[in-house]
Amino acid sequence: VQLQASGGGLVQAGDSLRLSCAASGLSFSAVSMGWFRQPPGKEREFVAVSRSWGSTYYADSVKGRFTVSRDNARNTWYLQINRLKPEDSAVYYCAARTSGPDSAAGSYDYWGQGTEVTVSS
Repeated sequence: VQLQASGGGLVQAGDSLRLSCAASGLSFSAVSMGWFRQPPGKEREFVAVSRSWGSTYYADSVKGRFTVSRDNARNTWYLQINRLKPEDSAVYYCAARTSGPDSAAGSYDYWGQGTEVTVSS
C-alpha cells in the first residue's frame, strides 16, 4: 500500500489550495481516508475523515473552509482548503484505515509522507 500526498506549498493568507492523496495497493471503497496535519512544534492533529460511501467528518477548527472529495477513477482523495490562515501552516498527511472513520491518528494503518503547507500573513 502506498499513499502519495502532494499539493503543498507556500501561499498567502486568504488563498486556496488543493492537496491530493494518490492511493495504490488498496481498495478505495473499502477504506476510510483521513487527513491530518502537524503544525511546527506541535502534535499531529485530525483534520477530516471520509469513506467512499459514507459521510465526511471534519475537525471543528476547519469546518466551513476544508472540503474532502475524491476521484474514484484515479484512486485519489483531495483536501480543498479555502481562506487559508497562518495557523493552517503544517505538514499535511493522508492516511487510510481498513475500517470505519476515526479521528485518532493511532488507529490508521497506512500513511503518506506528508506535504507541507506554509501560509504567510
